[in-house]
Amino acid sequence: MGEERAATSATTEGAGPRVEVVPVGALAANCYLLMCRETHEATVIDPGAEAGRVLDLVRAQSARVTRVIHTHGHFDHISGTEELLAGLPGPVAVAAHSDDLYLYAREMRAAGAPYGYALPDEIGVPDEDLVDGQELAIGTLRVRVVHTPGHTPGGVSLVVAPWCLFSGDTLFRRGVGRTDLRGGDEDALYTSIETRLYPLDSELVVYPGHGPPTTIGEERRMNPFVHG
Repeated sequence: MGEERAATSATTEGAGPRVEVVPVGALAANCYLLMCRETHEATVIDPGAEAGRVLDLVRAQSARVTRVIHTHGHFDHISGTEELLAGLPGPVAVAAHSDDLYLYAREMRAAGAPYGYALPDEIGVPDEDLVDGQELAIGTLRVRVVHTPGHTPGGVSLVVAPWCLFSGDTLFRRGVGRTDLRGGDEDALYTSIETRLYPLDSELVVYPGHGPPTTIGEERRMNPFVHG
């Protein structure tokens, strides 16, 4: 499961959402808790592993999780979902883009087993389809879905204007998602970044699927793979 990594706060106190990040699993995918400060309504983004740690974070923040969102369907971003749902009170919807449904097949999930990722007897599938331009409410927050294919066909980014963006494995700090796995498309990835993400506000904080945060402006200027 990799070394123990503490949850860290990714926002300062004050206006805007509360964002907590827990790097989980052998591949250290970032699992995020996105919470409305006013209502404590929250969503968990990409629970890839170590559901117990994520549940501890939910309880520590007194968060009321009403939705789980997958930015894409790779095992390191979804394999903790079943255990997480079992530990949450009441029914919680799981949302993902339908173009990534092939990644929920048992054979695709099984690819993570050698790395310690869960392969439950009953594998869950999303019960809510995300579509480009859709707006989700989390308390007083509004989250806009941006379809950003390339790393996977159904990859999405999540914009919480005017504060932040969750980019999944599309855009990293000084990096981009790999496209050599099944369903990857390098041209589509670059198009997603250049036409869907880089036009966003320069000050928007980018929370990626792996590694530290950055901003849209920084990546436009300094990303060696895709220049704005």
